[in-house]
Amino acid sequence: KGFEVSGSDINDSKYVQNVKKLGAKVFIGHDENNLPDDCVVVASTAIRENNPEMQKAKRLGLPIFHRSDLLAEISKNEEYFIGYSGTHGKTTTSGLCSYVMEKAGLKPSYIVGGIIPEINANANAALDKIFIAELDESDGTIVKYSANLVVVNNLEPDHLDFYKNGLDSILETFETFLSKIRENGIVLANTDNEGVKRLVKYYTEHELGHNAKFMTYSIGGNTDYCAKNINYAEDYTTFDIMYKGEFQTTLKICLKGVHNVYNSLAVWASLHIAGIDMELVNKHFATFSGMGRRFQKVGEFDGISIYDDYAHHPTEIKATLSSSKSFKNRNVIAVFQPHRFTRLQNLWNEFMGAFSDVNRVVVTDVYAASEDPIDGVNSLAFTNELKEKIDVPCENISGDIKEVARKLFPTLKSGDIVIGLGAGTITNLGKELLALNEERVKVGK
Repeated sequence: KGFEVSGSDINDSKYVQNVKKLGAKVFIGHDENNLPDDCVVVASTAIRENNPEMQKAKRLGLPIFHRSDLLAEISKNEEYFIGYSGTHGKTTTSGLCSYVMEKAGLKPSYIVGGIIPEINANANAALDKIFIAELDESDGTIVKYSANLVVVNNLEPDHLDFYKNGLDSILETFETFLSKIRENGIVLANTDNEGVKRLVKYYTEHELGHNAKFMTYSIGGNTDYCAKNINYAEDYTTFDIMYKGEFQTTLKICLKGVHNVYNSLAVWASLHIAGIDMELVNKHFATFSGMGRRFQKVGEFDGISIYDDYAHHPTEIKATLSSSKSFKNRNVIAVFQPHRFTRLQNLWNEFMGAFSDVNRVVVTDVYAASEDPIDGVNSLAFTNELKEKIDVPCENISGDIKEVARKLFPTLKSGDIVIGLGAGTITNLGKELLALNEERVKVGK
C-alpha cells in the first residue's frame, strides 16, 4: 500500500529475509538508533516496556500501536471480514480458508499466524471482497475486531497468566468481542465444545448486538452444519457435510485427526455462509497439507521420520498424538518443550494426561518466552511426576535443542516417529537430528 516499513528482531531468519526482499529495512538487535524520529511504532505483546526502541518512542511521543491495533485498522476497510477464533485451530482454519480460496482463483486478502503451504506466505493484500484473519484471544486484544462472520472453534482455559479466572475470564472477553460484531453478523459456533456451548447459552439468554445470530456446527449432531460418515484412512479422511439436514458434499482432506474434521467443517461452513460457490473450492480441501509446524514432516533418515508441531497446550498435544495412531506398528517418541512457566504451572495436571498415545516421552527445559522462572516449576520435576502417572518411559534432557538432539540421536532406530511439540526452539529439533545424521554418514559410522 506504499508505506515505508522498518523494524528490528533479535535474530536473523528466513522471515526477516522475506520481509527485506519486499522492501522493508530490518535491523538485527534492538537499539534506539533503529527508530526513525517520525514514525508509527507497532509492537507485539512480547516486547517489554524496557525495550530501548519503545523507550525512545515514548520519549518522542510517537504513536504506539499493538499489532492487534494495526490488524483492526486494516480490517475496518475490508468489505466482508471472516474472523477465525478459539483456543485451538485458529491458524489451521484461517490458513485452510485462505488456501482453498487462493487455489480456486478467488483472490482473498488474509492475515494468518503461520506460513501457508505452497503459497509460502502468511498474508496477502488483494482486491477481492473477502478478508480472512486469525483472531488471537491470548492477550485480550480480540475485543478490538469487528467482523461479519466469526468462527468460534473451541474455548478452553489457556493463557492463564492473562485470564486469571480461567474459562470464565475467556468467556467474558468473547462476550465483549461478539457484542461488537458488524450489523447482521453471524457467529458460527462448534457446539460439541463445552466452552462454546456456554457462550451460546449466554447469548441465547441475552440480546446479541446488531441483530447478529448464531449458526452451529458439530460432528453427528442436530446442528446447522454437521459432519457425518467419517472415514479415517492412513493418508486421508473423508466425511459427508450436511446443511439443515440435507447432504451437501463428501469432503476429502489429507489432514489427520478428528480435530481437523472440525477445522475443515468450520471452513467449509463459513465459506458457504459467505456465499462462495462451493464447487470452486471443494476439491482444494484435499490438497491442503497443513500449516507449517502443524504435524509437519521435516525430515527422514534410516527409516526414522521426524515431525514438528506447534502444540503447547494439553488439548493440542492430545490431538496431535492421537493423530499419530494412524502410523501402524511404529514407535512414537514425543519430545515436549514446555512453553512458559505460567502455562506449565497452571495446566500441570492437564499436561500429565496428554501423553497417552506414545511409546516414549522426552521433556526438554522450559522455553521461558519472556517469563521469569517459577520456583518448583521445571522440567525435571514435571518428568519425575509424569513417570509415576503414565506407563511409558519418560526422561528429562536438559540443555539447548542442539544438546537434546545430540543425546536423543544415538537412541533412535528404524521405524521410530519423532514428534517435537512446543511453540519455542523445539522447532529446530528436526534440523539438528538431520545434521547429526549427515555428520554420521560423512565419517562412515
